[in-house]
Amino acid sequence: MNSKSPRIIISGGGTGGHIFPAISIANAIKALRPEAEILFVGAEGRMEMQRVPDAGYPIKGLPVMGFDRKHLWKNVVVLYKLMRSQCMAKQIIREFKPHVAVGVGGYASGPLLRMAGKMGIPTLIQEQNSYAGVTNKLLAKQADVICVAYEGMERFFPQEKLVMTGNPVRQNLLSPVADRAEAVDYFHLDPSKKTILVLGGSLGARTINLSLQGALDTVKERSDVQWIWQTGKIYIDQMREAISQMTGDKINGTRVTSIPNLYVTDFIKDMSRAYAAADLVISRAGAGSISEFCLLHKPVILVPSPNVAEDHQTKNALALLSRDAALMVKDVEAPEKLVGEALQVVGNPERLQELSAHIAEMALPHSADTIAGYVLDLIEKKGK
Repeated sequence: MNSKSPRIIISGGGTGGHIFPAISIANAIKALRPEAEILFVGAEGRMEMQRVPDAGYPIKGLPVMGFDRKHLWKNVVVLYKLMRSQCMAKQIIREFKPHVAVGVGGYASGPLLRMAGKMGIPTLIQEQNSYAGVTNKLLAKQADVICVAYEGMERFFPQEKLVMTGNPVRQNLLSPVADRAEAVDYFHLDPSKKTILVLGGSLGARTINLSLQGALDTVKERSDVQWIWQTGKIYIDQMREAISQMTGDKINGTRVTSIPNLYVTDFIKDMSRAYAAADLVISRAGAGSISEFCLLHKPVILVPSPNVAEDHQTKNALALLSRDAALMVKDVEAPEKLVGEALQVVGNPERLQELSAHIAEMALPHSADTIAGYVLDLIEKKGK
């Protein structure tokens, strides 16, 4: 490899599903080449502008934003910001002089990788979903390597550029965790009972929350099953108020006196313990979350969000359903069906074992290291 310190730009973000893999890739590169210089490029005002510096990496922001499909007239501003972002991306590349540019998805990856390709910088795309987004399909024409997590991606990309790597996950999930009993006890619940973990991401998932809210009577009655419920910060006050109205309890913390089999919180800091405690997970079908379930062999009921581009969460879920590696409840049907199906599945040990075995077959455990290797290989080839 080139004796110079490798300089790498990693671009993208917008959600934890893009940011966590990006940071994992950066950490894997640093493990292989500690002297590497890594610069992130994100979108101004998005969560990467805080999360990336928290992880110890510098970041520059672009004013880029997504197209407004409902109010087309607003896209005049979007187009202006896109052109401005491309100019800024060109200047960032000139100043940093990267040997390679990596795109992980999200608004910023478009202008940055487009300019990098035009300027002769090798590029690598990491497509996390089973259905490729518009930006990555456009960037693929000039990309050198395209890392994917699902089979059949030659539908969207040139097959000769594809490598199956899987999606990197939060690295703290891969370290050894306490056993299930200790993890359940951490949430002040009973290790002898089956536990369902309900996730909606850091902000929350409205339909999943309303489904559980509407079934609080059932949750209370089925005391043989317990719940760890992450509402997300947007919904925590609404959910606590709903529980208080039903029970008469005042809820300030995570426990409900009259529903002792329920732990409710806006955010779970220790996800490794939450996963260790869970016999079954209920979640949206984001690519990053699915990769975590695969690696941890967790039975899951997926409730795909209908509010994402090209309905890619449904396509992610169907990729697992086709291998009997997960169950799916449609968003529109969740208020009526979700809690009942979860209780039925968690009470069936044979079904839980089948789901666990099948989702484990889809795991690719060394994704970040594999992608880091391809990034460094591109630098080596360019240097020859």
